[in-house]
Amino acid sequence: MNLTSARESLKKYYGYDTFRPMQEEIIQTIYDQKDALVLMPTGGGKSVCYQIPAVTMEGTCVVISPLISLMKDQVESLRANGINAAFLNSSISGAEQRAVEDDFFNNNIDLLYVSPEKMVSSSFFPLLQRTKINLFAIDEAHCISSWGHDFRPEYTKLQFLKNQFPNIPIVCLTATADKLTRKDIISQMNLQEPSVFLASFDRPNISLDVRPGQKRIEQIIDFIKKRPQSPGIVYCLSRKNTEDVASKLQAKGIKAMCYHAKMPAIARSDVQEDFINDNISVVCATVAFGMGIDKSNVRWVIHYNLPKNVESYYQEIGRAGRDGAKAEALLFYSFRDVQVLRSILTENGGDLMDVKLAKLDRMLQFADSLNCRRKILLNYFNENLDQDCGNCDVCKNPPNYVDGTVIAQKALSAVVRLKERVGIRMLIDVLRGSGRKEIFQNGFHNIKTYGAGRDFSYNDWQYFITQLINLGLLEMAYDQNNTLKVTPVSKEVLFSKRTVKLVRFVSKKEQKELDKVKYQTKTKKQVLQDELFEILRTLRRQLAQKEGVPPYLIFNDATLQEMAEKRPAFDAEFKAISGVGERKLVRYGNYFMDAIRNFIKTKTDEGQKVKGSTYVLTYLEYENGATPQQIANARGIAPMTVYGHLATLYERGIDIDVSKYVTNKEIDQILSQIDKMTPPFTLTQVQEALGGQIAYHKIKFAMAHQARAEV
Repeated sequence: MNLTSARESLKKYYGYDTFRPMQEEIIQTIYDQKDALVLMPTGGGKSVCYQIPAVTMEGTCVVISPLISLMKDQVESLRANGINAAFLNSSISGAEQRAVEDDFFNNNIDLLYVSPEKMVSSSFFPLLQRTKINLFAIDEAHCISSWGHDFRPEYTKLQFLKNQFPNIPIVCLTATADKLTRKDIISQMNLQEPSVFLASFDRPNISLDVRPGQKRIEQIIDFIKKRPQSPGIVYCLSRKNTEDVASKLQAKGIKAMCYHAKMPAIARSDVQEDFINDNISVVCATVAFGMGIDKSNVRWVIHYNLPKNVESYYQEIGRAGRDGAKAEALLFYSFRDVQVLRSILTENGGDLMDVKLAKLDRMLQFADSLNCRRKILLNYFNENLDQDCGNCDVCKNPPNYVDGTVIAQKALSAVVRLKERVGIRMLIDVLRGSGRKEIFQNGFHNIKTYGAGRDFSYNDWQYFITQLINLGLLEMAYDQNNTLKVTPVSKEVLFSKRTVKLVRFVSKKEQKELDKVKYQTKTKKQVLQDELFEILRTLRRQLAQKEGVPPYLIFNDATLQEMAEKRPAFDAEFKAISGVGERKLVRYGNYFMDAIRNFIKTKTDEGQKVKGSTYVLTYLEYENGATPQQIANARGIAPMTVYGHLATLYERGIDIDVSKYVTNKEIDQILSQIDKMTPPFTLTQVQEALGGQIAYHKIKFAMAHQARAEV
């Protein structure tokens, strides 16, 4: 297989002209029959990495997915794009299951989604052996590892795949996995020399904001009311919180519902369906909500409480802005949140309790930090961001920085001299010259940097080291008693004169004044775009209700926003919009193009100038049966301009009856003469070569006819 068919399928089924970073390389790896581990952020395009091979290779791709509702959403989305897909799980009847299995056996399915329980069942295995399979794709692969934040024991049984089907490639995909988890996934699945793809974890479209937990409800209500048409999720730590928050939002006229595990299954399903179909705009939920849906137009996520670890936080905010359009993540936290989470983790105990507590500390460090939030997130996943992101609360309201190069060098040098065997507390005690017995017993008092940081308090050093971890200059080895390790970047600070900016300590009063949201007055262009976007969104919802599908399956918000910006009024323009494939052009194109044309006409009638409207206005008059002269009179433009518009529209593939303006004989005569001429040439030169007997507009139509035929 080659990538040409992959690119053609991308445009045909998904409406995109180019792949995102790494997607081509991953697809080629699968074509080469090699195993792969793919780490790609939510909304980064993981699914395309196995869906494109599935539709371009002979046989069926079997996808192992942990959530029934997520399977349903993904299959509906694939079918909407014209791809044969199905799922097998407990939600379908016996007759439906047999029909799917028959289609699977007869190779009538491109992608089959199954649960891990179904995959390892004795009844399903014989069917796998008798069917042509081209690929096994394991979604949410972090569930395989006990180091992962959402470990599921049944996933570990999937290791039989490589033993029983050694020649079929396996691709494991996840959005959240640190070094330990990645290593464990490869081991558990027995992947054979897999290619590991670490896409950037950066989600630049998501604005990050962290605020103290005082007056959360008031702030949340204000936040939502400033975004009345934007769907979002409020994540809460407890079931009671979800009910209380939803009730308070409802009291303020906000369409909000709660969602938690103690609700009846039917009630949970109703809430999820209402949210997916935009019947309610806000869900107040425990953290399990959102894992089972593929809703691409969630515009914001609010954490009412501090999450238990960075992985969970990253995965949960990733449920906003999956379509790539602008989204927001707002986190509230308090010391009370930390106490509750510590209590929960301690009571549950377990072999990994210390690791979980350490990860909670990292989450708290993220919330407390006054460094660029995105840098901290990316560094946690071992990705370095050289520049501040400009799209978080810290960047928008920068704190006071100091040159922390010497401070960093002292700490990093001590870590190296201590042979990367100590944690934060011991490092600080060594730097401050502590007389602790353990220091002298281990000989740590003999290193050169012992006591080099006496001029700072313990709390100061804790504050600085937290920043060094968040900046990626130090990393914590959770599997080695939380010892500190240097990184490639930290070596640049020690040996290559790389400078370090650290944040000076600020009082709580100063910190509360940071991060206030500033709203700028919108330009006329932005106002027009927003107005058309709402028209298109309303149309999308009406079509979705008529068809009984979620609105985002018709077009996602990013596609609607591009339509609102570029205002495609004709097929060629509409097809060029990202997210418009062949099936959707045929199925929905006329609805949306009619809405865009009507919007342009309405705004023009109101006296507003709308860029790119002139061709549309001419076409609308033409469709109503007006002659070029009548169109010219109505629009106050020259008839020759109207002819030019009609010729251009015809060249672009629009259904214009050119026989009204030029005969076939005249077209042949004109083109015959043009063939004898050496370009470039003008219309006047062509007319003179024809003896001055043929009008300019006829020449324009003849040239448009030739150009259209060459496309």
